[in-house]
Amino acid sequence: MTPQALVFRKAVVTSRRLVVALAVVGALGVAACSRPPASVPVAGAKADSPAVVFQPSSGAAAWRVHVEVARTAEELSRGLMFRRELAADDGMLFIFPASDIRRFWMRNTYIPLDMVFLDAQRNVVGIEENTVPLDETSRGPDAPAQFVVEVRGGAAKLHGLGVGAKAEFQGVK
Repeated sequence: MTPQALVFRKAVVTSRRLVVALAVVGALGVAACSRPPASVPVAGAKADSPAVVFQPSSGAAAWRVHVEVARTAEELSRGLMFRRELAADDGMLFIFPASDIRRFWMRNTYIPLDMVFLDAQRNVVGIEENTVPLDETSRGPDAPAQFVVEVRGGAAKLHGLGVGAKAEFQGVK
């Protein structure tokens, strides 16, 4: 075999390996993209899911919100980012180790949200209503909060929630 033929054969073998490797990587990428993130709740899990029950100060009926709980730095940072929908009575409960002035933004968040800020006694100290998707404006009350509950935009007003309302956590560990 001539030296040119050897170089050509080596190039063909290398090209085939590259094509196979790219096909495998592509297939893995498609498989990964087709699965929801680990933090997306499984359908039908609501009955046993943690919840926040709000007692509106307006006298409106109690409002139960099924929540995912965010505690770790990664969960607190990610929140409801990248979600395309949120059911009417679903949300996320952010649990911080202590009360502090909290600010949230809507980076990579595609749905409008209400952000309900709770103090250590679980009293509503502020609400940011119908926050604009993808807006990076820092939002939050000037009162310390230890917990934040994010729900579908407009839900807080719909359920008569306001500053002074009380919240109770159920099944939150």
